[in-house]
Amino acid sequence: MDVRSLDETVKGLDGGIELLFKLGLFLVPPALGERPHSGLNRLHVRLEFGVESLEFLRESTKFCRIGDGLGHDRPPEGFGKYRECTGKEVVTLPGTGFSTLEKEVKMTENNLINGQWVGSDSGATFEVHDPATGRVVGRVPDAGAAEARRAVDAAWNASSAWAGRPAIERAQMLQALSARLAEDREDLARLLTDEQGKPLAEARAEIDYARSFFEVSAQASALIRDETPSVPGKKIRVHRRPIGVAAAITPWNFPIAMLAKKMAPAMAVGCTQVLKPAEQTPLSAIALLERAVASGVPAGVVNLVTGDPAAIGAAWLEDSRVRKFSFTGSTEVGRILMRGAATNLPRLSLELGGHAPMIVFEDAAVDRAVEIAMAAKFRNGGQTCICPNRFLIHRSLHDDFVSKLANRSAALTSGHGHDPEVVLGPMIDDAAIEKVEAHVADAVEKGATVVTGGRRRRVEGFQDRFFEPTVLTGCTSHMRCWREETFGPVCPVRIFDDQAEALALANDSDFGLASYVVTNDEERIRRLGDELRTGIIGVNDPGPAVAGVPFGGVKHSGFGREGGRWGLEEYLELVTVSAIDPASR
Repeated sequence: MDVRSLDETVKGLDGGIELLFKLGLFLVPPALGERPHSGLNRLHVRLEFGVESLEFLRESTKFCRIGDGLGHDRPPEGFGKYRECTGKEVVTLPGTGFSTLEKEVKMTENNLINGQWVGSDSGATFEVHDPATGRVVGRVPDAGAAEARRAVDAAWNASSAWAGRPAIERAQMLQALSARLAEDREDLARLLTDEQGKPLAEARAEIDYARSFFEVSAQASALIRDETPSVPGKKIRVHRRPIGVAAAITPWNFPIAMLAKKMAPAMAVGCTQVLKPAEQTPLSAIALLERAVASGVPAGVVNLVTGDPAAIGAAWLEDSRVRKFSFTGSTEVGRILMRGAATNLPRLSLELGGHAPMIVFEDAAVDRAVEIAMAAKFRNGGQTCICPNRFLIHRSLHDDFVSKLANRSAALTSGHGHDPEVVLGPMIDDAAIEKVEAHVADAVEKGATVVTGGRRRRVEGFQDRFFEPTVLTGCTSHMRCWREETFGPVCPVRIFDDQAEALALANDSDFGLASYVVTNDEERIRRLGDELRTGIIGVNDPGPAVAGVPFGGVKHSGFGREGGRWGLEEYLELVTVSAIDPASR
């Protein structure tokens, strides 16, 4: 079959992957392939037997067969010089027993400014890597201050029209975006796993979590109303209006959900935005913005710039038109942003470091406590801001809890997130795993005992970024893992004897984002809101962060709230209108 007839045959590819097999290019049953859907950015097809793979671009419908690292060094006879028709490689994931076929469908890797997809002024780009394999999964613009300022120009020019739209129209646009995320859930999840490393099941859950913010914000926007307090002799109206242009910088650990957390409430109340994703995970953010544009969001309402974080952040802080700045990330960077905001005084929302305690009281069921610990701790390999980092276990339960936690932890499987058997993906980069390693070494040097784990886990064929699930006992306040956020799969455990001691140890931290408690004592549960100094408390609940409730911390974990109507309030300013009827004078 020549290339031209191949082009014609596959134009209807969305009808099913079986068409590829009908072309005779794969000697594999069609059932081994995953059915593609329209709008996919990448399609991963499970293959067996090490057959040759096909790579193609939907935009040009030009095809080529290439070697896939399984012993095929050159295109087979009859395909001539068609290898150069694509720039991607078919990748074999070592240790998983399957190859990965990638389909590119008009996915941009540019920035979005004023409704246009653009590169950096200099043309410079930087690479985005799969943290598990090290392969390049994309290249995005390496932009700076000039591009950041033009993004503000676009947001500023669009702000009046967007704020003036009826709230119901903005809400409908958010719901349309949520529906598009649902439609493209699978390819978004796979893209997320490619650049962030988390298991595919968790990536799918993140897409669902992101959708919930658009849905909740659309609903909550209907609750934003003026108030009319009673004041003798006056007619008072307390009016809420959008604050204006809002900037946001998001982290790499939940690259779609964190962006949705900031986009949804701002869009719902009529703010326009300038957005910067983390350098490690910009592709997911770009994909989300693509779907915003496709959902009808007008030019300039949302703008995205990738590149130099210091230059971009400084440009936005120095621009007096930016009236709101939201950041999720480290406490150190949060302090820098606060200092930078001193000149123009934008409203800040800072969701910073977390170092959550988990208290298991004497009345808890150990098996249930271990289930909660496993669910809360090892999501995203422990790279979450609200996962428990300090385990406080009542003396009567300590040994049983530690034994069961260690056994369950040791059984967790590490590898590439596309492997359905994998529970733990890699640390995001070399610096991250080095920090985890340093925290464990420090604890051992200061007297902690490694019950399980404690070192890197070698996964054949992948980067050296996997760490064994680790349980440490005998931990003290002098250890780094007890004072600092580890951001990895490490469980430092400490004994307590009574409630007063447990609460004192839990509150003995500069951080105050989340905490967890396992208990059946209703009176104790009732008092926890006053006694634990954190913004979020999960009682017998490993997942207290949901879109409909406020999310945020206290102390060095920052301030401001995201979620529900409280998240919308962060993007509104209050105006008091006080009127006296002229006829009454």
